[in-house]
Amino acid sequence: EAEERALACLRMFGERVAGLPRAHVRAVGTNTLRKAKDVVGFLERAQEAFGYPIDVISGREEARLIYRGVVRDVESPGCLLVMDIGGGSTELIIGEADEPTHLDSLYMGCVSWTKRFFADGVVTEEAFEKAILAARRELQSVVRAYRKSGWTDAVGSSGTIVSIERILQAQGHAHIDPEGLAWLRRQLIKVGDLEDANLEGLSDNRRPVIAGGLAILCALFEGLRLDRLRATSNALREGVLLE
Repeated sequence: EAEERALACLRMFGERVAGLPRAHVRAVGTNTLRKAKDVVGFLERAQEAFGYPIDVISGREEARLIYRGVVRDVESPGCLLVMDIGGGSTELIIGEADEPTHLDSLYMGCVSWTKRFFADGVVTEEAFEKAILAARRELQSVVRAYRKSGWTDAVGSSGTIVSIERILQAQGHAHIDPEGLAWLRRQLIKVGDLEDANLEGLSDNRRPVIAGGLAILCALFEGLRLDRLRATSNALREGVLLE
């Protein structure tokens, strides 16, 4: 069923770009296709539906392209920390100017974490604690190296972080900060069911996976000792376009 939805979407994309020179179209697959069963068979059907090649890129390459897209939108005077919470993976990057110096891709994302810890959309204090602790464990192998890098600015990209910033800005926060994250966590626990979460700035398509994304972001703030994070809408797509 999921494959059929993906193929239908790719056919629609294919109609939009039909007739463009092959060198002018690039499609990349990320964590879902890195982990999918029978990915070769699916890719054959996907490329037929889309009409162009699809490259399944590594986590590190995804991180590099995200950094390239984010840097285009951010003026940073020094070392930049970039984080991107996707559906099944989270990318962390440290860089200066156009050059990334640390690249990591971690196996946690807003969809996978919500399914794992907030089954059926039920949100509890205990579930949040377990989700954050599990995310902190995923971070253990990289967090020390990132702390030593001494970044001057931290930027987050993609849907989860952009959505959380919108929600917090509606509450008067200039950026994402620990106080805002704690407030949002309390609101979701108070509601108890993601279907009933009606917060200004939270879209319908983001609502079902916001709890998992928030738990990962809380773990990133704790593990990396962040006091603020600003969001950008630039991410992987813009990095691919720039190349």
